[in-house]
Formats: sequence, structure tokens, C-alpha cells
Amino acid sequence: MSTSGASLAGADPGLVRLTHLIYGLHAFSALMGVISSAAIVGAFLTGWPSILAVILNYARRSAVRGTFLESHFSWQIRTFWWAFAWVLFAFLLAITLIGIPFAFIVIAFTGLWVLYRIVRGWLALNDERSIGV
Repeated sequence: MSTSGASLAGADPGLVRLTHLIYGLHAFSALMGVISSAAIVGAFLTGWPSILAVILNYARRSAVRGTFLESHFSWQIRTFWWAFAWVLFAFLLAITLIGIPFAFIVIAFTGLWVLYRIVRGWLALNDERSIGV
């Protein structure tokens, strides 16, 4: 899916606000992981704000098709599901004693990666640019 032909000016302002809200929901979940005892990625995947954000992504995905927002929706959805896959991998590592230290490393790096994806995507949205998926 290429967004090179996506319209930058054709995006509905309401959908732009929704996309900001979705980044905000993801950021709130990640922030809860930073300031609480939960890991960033754990709060990102299990926190109600991120779950609500992904539901909104899927529910409104067709409305943003053909605009620069389409790339942001794909970026957000992929961030969620790739983080989920990495946490699942970490869980599989953790079920063995020898894999526990590696599981913690995977979770820490995945948390940092989630923060990077939220910040990079939100900055691109703020500049009204599409984001590479």
C-alpha cells in the first residue's frame, strides 16, 4: 500500500482530530507504563486507552482511505500488533529459566520502540505528513 498518491489536503479535519486522539490514547497508555510499576509495552497492550485506539483505527479505517491519514492508521495498527508479537515472543522466552533475562531485554526494547513509534508518528501527523509503514 503506497501513500505517495494520498491527498494531504483532502483529509477531513474531524478525522485529523481523531488521529491525534488515537495517538493521545496510545501515548497515555505508554505513559502509564512509564510512571507505574507496569512495563511500557505491557501498559500499551493491555491499557484500555490503547485497546480503544486500535478499535477506533479499525472502525474508521475506510474513512481515511486515500488520505495521508491512511498511513497513520496503518502505522498505529502495526505498532500495536508488532508490540503484541514481541511480547508474546518474550513470554515464550520467559517460560524457560534461561530465557528470562532475554525476555526482559525484549520487553524493554519493545517499550522503547513503542515510544519511538508514537512520537515519530505524532510528529509527522502534526506536520500533516504521511508516515512510512
